[in-house]
Amino acid sequence: MNIKMSEDMRKSILQFVRFGVVGVSNTLVSLVIFDAALYLFRRFLMFGRYDYLAAQVVMFMLSILWSFYWNNRFVFTAQTGTTSLWIKLAKTYVTYSFTGIVLSSVLLYLWVDILGISPYVAPVINSVINLPVNFFINKYWSFA
Repeated sequence: MNIKMSEDMRKSILQFVRFGVVGVSNTLVSLVIFDAALYLFRRFLMFGRYDYLAAQVVMFMLSILWSFYWNNRFVFTAQTGTTSLWIKLAKTYVTYSFTGIVLSSVLLYLWVDILGISPYVAPVINSVINLPVNFFINKYWSFA
């Protein structure tokens, strides 16, 4: 089968693959940051029984920086414009706040409480949905 693809479509697919690579690295970095923060908070008796929530905040803030840096350098490098780096960073935080908190929570409720899917499987389904949503929001808004 011979499928003809425009140059723009080929570039978008390559960009999506790069975005996925950054996403995988971000997931690994997030886990390391969370574990390190939780270890330090517990070692120094910080935040009491809410230490895991504080570790979550640290993980979110730092992993978004990681994602932003690599998306800016590796994924959306062809996008040039007058938007400042700080505006792009703010948009990135808004994007990931939406998909990582709002969209994921709504979808988790749908999968677990309405459709009866295991809460251990539901986040995997969310990842499959969030990846393309994050890509398009970042491509056409955050880094546009």
